[in-house]
Amino acid sequence: MTQILAENKGTVMFKTSWFTKTDILLTSDPNNVQHVMNSNFSIYQRGSEFRNVFDFLGEAVFIKDLDEWREEKKFTHSFYKENDFQKSTPKIIYHTLEKGLIPVLDHISHQNGVLDLQSLFNRYMLDSTCIMATGFDLGSLRVGFPKCPLLVAMDDIAEAIFRRHILPERVWKLQRWLRVGKEKKMAEACTIFNQILEDYVSEKSKLSANNNNNQENEDITNFDVLKFYLSEATGGSGKHAEKTFLAANIMTLLFAGKDTSAALLTWFFYLISENPLAQNKILEEIRQNFPKPQKHIFSKTEELGKLVYLQSALCETLRLFPTAPVIIRDPTQEDVLPSGHQVYRNTKVILCTYAMGRMNEIWGEDFGEFKPERWMSEKGGIRHVASSSFLAFGAGPWACPGRELAFTRMKAVAATILHNFNVHVLEGQIISPSVSALLTMRHGLNVTVSNRY
Repeated sequence: MTQILAENKGTVMFKTSWFTKTDILLTSDPNNVQHVMNSNFSIYQRGSEFRNVFDFLGEAVFIKDLDEWREEKKFTHSFYKENDFQKSTPKIIYHTLEKGLIPVLDHISHQNGVLDLQSLFNRYMLDSTCIMATGFDLGSLRVGFPKCPLLVAMDDIAEAIFRRHILPERVWKLQRWLRVGKEKKMAEACTIFNQILEDYVSEKSKLSANNNNNQENEDITNFDVLKFYLSEATGGSGKHAEKTFLAANIMTLLFAGKDTSAALLTWFFYLISENPLAQNKILEEIRQNFPKPQKHIFSKTEELGKLVYLQSALCETLRLFPTAPVIIRDPTQEDVLPSGHQVYRNTKVILCTYAMGRMNEIWGEDFGEFKPERWMSEKGGIRHVASSSFLAFGAGPWACPGRELAFTRMKAVAATILHNFNVHVLEGQIISPSVSALLTMRHGLNVTVSNRY
């Protein structure tokens, strides 16, 4: 896709057969992206096909079209602006690093074992997001990687979602009706997922009714999404207290918080292993800000804010390996893009974020290099890049509200690992993207680790 777009000025129209009645417009042109995601966003929707693919999410805000989303947008964004949320984030990070990630890495170091970083990050992000969403620690990241039904269910659902994207809708719906293949696993996984989430919702409702926090987790946080929804519901809107609504939105949060950040951290550690100069600059930045040679867990917002080069390296990783390599939109009426291409209601518009990260016109002739410096401003901060050129967190009304949280968590994990451990990526691995809706590594990333202190 990237090569085709580079040879065609960033936009290609694929005319399909009369049988499908759908044409596909593929673009990486920033002007087209600005038009679709910002200027004319109201006529470019996620579409009925998108909602059908994610039908298991029911009433989740994530799958709603713009008019419905407007009703929930302010409420969803208000969670991230709560003072209690700002206070709880460092506590959750510290807890999950101290109880989960550090002991696992210590164990692997002492055993001289091999570790798949992608599996490690998947479990870390799942636990961290679960505490933020429900107030309960799932505990999937522990020594030995204990069995976690929720983790398995999420992987089965993610696999089925991708299949739904590439198969004709009539095919996967027939498989669902017959309960065969990935659709059978999907149904079983959704049953497990919903039961676990409903248990969380019931427990939280009881605790909320008793005006009592979960004693086991009260030292982690006393503020989470479930509590926020339930407290709002008592103030007027009963919809936010319905179990199906709560479970669907918590499920969305878990997927958004686990897979995206875990995938990016995996690519990050691969890229810095291939670029030791950049890794040394990250370590030097950490040493300059935290000169004492001793073990340290990075969780405080003010500490992480000093690690500008580290954030630049994460941005550079996102440029090269955006977790969502494409964004799909369906126009609700005829339109003409800035590139001059005519789109109709039966045209599927695909914004190729992966190709955008490899465009000479946006990033210069060195676009193929891993170069965190391109993200640093002259004043030493993070350089702003327009969302029309860097679409990793969406744009316009669809912009991701959890951007700052994502960077905070990823910086905390990366800094804590790099400061406390030497990480060596094993040679001879096949490094390639998985065939998935998210840009994960197909075979994971095997490493060895050793303690620095």
